[in-house]
Amino acid sequence: MLEAIYKEGTLPVLLYGARVWIESLKYEHIRLKYIRVQSVMNVRMAKAFRTTSSEALCILTGLAPIILKTEQTVKKYIFIKGSQTHLFDSEVELKNWPHLADDVNITETKEYKEQKIQAYRDGNKNVHGVGSGVAIFVDKALVAQLKFKLYNRCSNNREEY
Repeated sequence: MLEAIYKEGTLPVLLYGARVWIESLKYEHIRLKYIRVQSVMNVRMAKAFRTTSSEALCILTGLAPIILKTEQTVKKYIFIKGSQTHLFDSEVELKNWPHLADDVNITETKEYKEQKIQAYRDGNKNVHGVGSGVAIFVDKALVAQLKFKLYNRCSNNREEY
């Protein structure tokens, strides 16, 4: 019950207009006041002592820290307003994940009909971000190299696909 109140009532109020005031979070005293609001709710949800650290409370309740949630909300807003044509990753329940093979369309042209086509793919996740690449060979000659930057929250397995 408290989690629903936090997610549906308190959080939208805390994040309202975040794009305008996000720069003020660079000041420690403002950031601490903001964290304190989440900590009060987390103490009640986790039934913990009020002296428990805000990081530990976030782990106990399974909620993202409010500073990270605010930054995520602002980035999402900027991305949506900046480019309406691009899709971006969002949280989707496991049962609703699209099968990766559904996105592949292979068409055969006369140019490559009698030739051997090979495609190799690999992914990588490190401190610089998440990416994936594909190399396509026709009769052992490299014909295409594709690189993709992926959403930073992608897991290593997801980016390998």
